[in-house]
Amino acid sequence: MTYSELSELIVRKQSYLCVGLDTDLQKLPHHLLTEPDPVFTFNKAIIDATADLAVAYKPNIAFYEAQGPRGWESLQKTLDYIPVDCFTIADAKRGDIGNTSGLYARTFFNPTAAGLNFDSVTVAPYMGADSVTPFLEYAGKWVILLALTSNSGSADFQRQAVGEQELYQVVIETAKRWAGPDRLMFVVGATQADELSRIREIAPDHFLLVPGVGAQGGSLADVSRHGLTAHGGLLVNASRSILYASNGLDFAEQARAEAKALQTEMAKYLNS
Repeated sequence: MTYSELSELIVRKQSYLCVGLDTDLQKLPHHLLTEPDPVFTFNKAIIDATADLAVAYKPNIAFYEAQGPRGWESLQKTLDYIPVDCFTIADAKRGDIGNTSGLYARTFFNPTAAGLNFDSVTVAPYMGADSVTPFLEYAGKWVILLALTSNSGSADFQRQAVGEQELYQVVIETAKRWAGPDRLMFVVGATQADELSRIREIAPDHFLLVPGVGAQGGSLADVSRHGLTAHGGLLVNASRSILYASNGLDFAEQARAEAKALQTEMAKYLNS
């Protein structure tokens, strides 16, 4: 999916909602556990309930890897089921020496290898350019680079001073040399909304993937005020608040209600 296609999708759906498919087998509604593939059955119902409200889906790969081969099968079926007009993110947070990163890229971007064909993958920047550029060798695919995250330990490194900047700012400045806004996004946690204005000064046109709205307490209003651009510029992720809005027979309906509330609020900000 191109930059312009993603921007047009945001306008058409009046949404910049990304649904995180962090599907935990231990949290699924009990009535699904007798299904042959309860994870896929759950994901399918969530996608059916939210596909007209979301512009992206983000499976967190750890939830699938933890189940071994059956988890990878659930992931494959889930990816194949996501509507083709939605942006897909492999939330894998990969990053290693060049030849290993090349294999990670092949895993998520080359459908003749592992059978997966995501639009993007999250990548850790700590090892530098040669660990990131293998992911950029796939035409039309995106790298989503960790920049400023919401977890409590983010200050251990990301907020450390490097000259007159903080390390996360150096990461963004440096990574901009590797790819333009049409191939590179940055992860910025919703609970770091006060930093979004500074980030927009450094990266005015790049899309930002913003997790942490909903269960983690991030403010959609603050993120939107500081992060939206003329082209949209945001993918705001919500996972637990949508997935586990109910653990009963009505789980899909309640998931839709949560997604609809976010989409309605997003439409207001897009039109303001």
